This record gives sequence, structure tokens and C-alpha cells, in this order.
Amino acid sequence: MSQVDRRTLLGGLPVAASAAGLPPLAPAPGGGKLTITKLACYRSTIRWRDLLFVEVHTDGGIVGLGEGTCHGRVDVVEAALRWLEPYVVGIDPAGPEKQWERMKYHLTRWNSGIIPMTALSALDIAFWDIEGKRLGVPVWRLLGGPIHPRFRNYYSHWDATVRPANPEVYGERAVETAKAGWTAVKLSIPNRGTESERIATAVAILSAIRKAVGDRLDVGLEFAESLSTRQAIRMARALEPHHPLFMEEPLPREDPPSAFGELAAKSAVPVATGEGMLSRYDFRPLLEAGGAAIIQPDVVKCGGITEIRKIAALAECYGVEVAPHMCYGPVGHVASLAAMSVCRNFLIHEWEGADDKLFQEPTNGTYPVQKDGYLTLPDKPGLGIEFDGAKLAKRFPFTNLGAQAERRGRY
Repeated sequence: MSQVDRRTLLGGLPVAASAAGLPPLAPAPGGGKLTITKLACYRSTIRWRDLLFVEVHTDGGIVGLGEGTCHGRVDVVEAALRWLEPYVVGIDPAGPEKQWERMKYHLTRWNSGIIPMTALSALDIAFWDIEGKRLGVPVWRLLGGPIHPRFRNYYSHWDATVRPANPEVYGERAVETAKAGWTAVKLSIPNRGTESERIATAVAILSAIRKAVGDRLDVGLEFAESLSTRQAIRMARALEPHHPLFMEEPLPREDPPSAFGELAAKSAVPVATGEGMLSRYDFRPLLEAGGAAIIQPDVVKCGGITEIRKIAALAECYGVEVAPHMCYGPVGHVASLAAMSVCRNFLIHEWEGADDKLFQEPTNGTYPVQKDGYLTLPDKPGLGIEFDGAKLAKRFPFTNLGAQAERRGRY
């Protein structure tokens, strides 16, 4: 068998892509060795959240984009990135899986928890971006995708600007949203009043949306860990006639998998959860208990592109769908979308629709925007977007909402 060297193979990719009718690819910029020279971090505050971005600079001029947003804790994540910096400066970031293995298992045994995993996720995303840019291909192509031609998304925190928050206004906003092309939204069920009053409020809101737009909008419901198992079962039965898309995080994350399993078995409304889980090992007990019909891993928290793919593959073995959690900046959004390009059990993607126009400026118009309720993948090398973290930070300075958490209430 004749041998084909790496450079020859990479050079033929654009021709093969053209023959297959796929987006044309830029020629590989050599695919040669790169060395990391420094990390640059940028913080910004937009609406209700603090954002953290990291740039991984190399001696070849390629800059990898990562995101380490962690509500109320971006300063701590940045400290973790600075801890990691001397371990990555001077290395070639080639092979994101290899680099993930090193950072996760070889640098310290104390490698779990939200802060280390968010820092690891940020660098993993950046390393995949570098790899794609180095080879001249999109990240989704490196992953072997896409297996989906387009990706359905839902408008998250859709109710944030519904004022006054009464059922009639929800109905009016639903009509506007459907006209704008969206096919799905998510809203938070108000956490006030008695149990019966809260159920009545949820039913009234969902009923008004159905009356206004029928089934043109799927509706996910956020409960933010605010129900007991008994309350969640009662809520699900009341909501069932209005067929919501899912109940998100109805139970506290600390509840045992058996509690989620009981709820899922007694609820006709699909249970969705998992944004607070940090690895496939966290998801396994939930899946074994049959505790969710939909899981919501977070690419910025669970270990980046490298790990979220494995979480999705594990869920596929249990017949569980994936609807990734995402409410951060443009880097996190496109990284998650790229990872979903190869997930057979992908259902729908969370998307901060209110930021679509805002994110166009710092990405020079490269940030994907929904059309008729769906997204298409960026086709440029790496993550596929341009992004200027310094520009965003200048326009939206960091105000440290985390320091105001007690006064403002929990995120």
C-alpha cells in the first residue's frame, strides 16, 4: 500500500470538499508546528451575566478563541487559567484530545469542580480552534461532521422582556416571536406564591401562548431547581395538556438520581437537566436511573468540545436526546454548535436570541443567526468566527455582577 504523507492528504481536502458539494475550505497554512506564547483574558458584563474570554496566542500568528464564563465566578476562573498558563506556554497545542488528557489528569489529582473544569473547557475550545485554523478546516470537519444539515435552536430567556408579565402579554410576544422565524422558546416559571398559585400561573401562561400561536412555538419551561419531586409531578400533570417541550431542572441538582427517575416515570412532560454536571461520569448515574429524557451539558463547564461529545455519545446509548445548555458569549455558542455537528441524538440548541444583533459587531458579522428557527454552521477554519474580546470589553465593561450576587439574588 502506498503511503500518503500528511501534507499531501491535507492539500487534497479542498478538492474533495468541492466534489462533495461542501463549503470550500481555505488552504491549510502549512499545518506545521506552533508554540503557545501567552494567554490573554478579557472580561465583559452584558445584561445579567459576566463573561470571560481567553485568547491563546501562538508564535505562528494563529490565535485560538476560548470562553470561560462562570456566573459570578469569572475572576476565579481567570485565576485558574493563570495557574494553567505556565503549563501550556511553550508547548505545541496540536491534538486537543492529547492536551485535554494532560491538563485533566497529569498536572494535578485535584482536577474536578466547576472552576478547574471551566478553565479546562476554555483552553480545550481554544485548542480546537487553533487546530482547525492550523489545518485550514472548520472544527466540525475535524470532528467528522456534520451529520446534520442545520440545527434547530430555541430563544432562551425569552420572557426577560415580557412586561407586564401577564398571560395576554405572553401571547402577544409569542405572535411576534413566531413571525421573526423562531420555532421554540424557553421561559422561566415565576417562583412566587403558593404551590397551587404557581401551578395556576404556569398553566395560564402556557395556555395563553397556545391560544395565540397554537403549536407554532415549542415552549421549554425553566424551574431552576425549585420543586420537590411531589411538586414536580403535580406541576407536570397540570401542564401536560399544553404539551411543553420540556421541564428544565425541576429538582435540585443535589437530589439523588432516583428522584429524577421517579419524576421522569410519572411525568408525561419530558424532564431536562444536566447543565450543572461536569463530566460523563456525572451523567452516568442520571442516565442509569432513567432520570431525564433530555440532557443539557454545557460545553463551557463540562470539559469543552472534547468531553461534551463523549457525554452525548453516552446519552445516545440510553435513548436520551441532547439539548445543550448555552447562555454565554459568541465563542461558547459556536463551540457548542460545532460539537453537536457529530451528535446523532442532538435535539435543539439553547440560544441567547436577544444577543444575536449585539454579537454581530465583535464577530465582524460571522456569528450565526437563526433563520426559520434553524442555524447553519460557520464554514471558516476553526470555530468559524472572528472575535475581538478587547473590543467587546471596551463596549461592555466588566462590572462584576458576582460581587452583587447576594443583593441581586441568585443567578
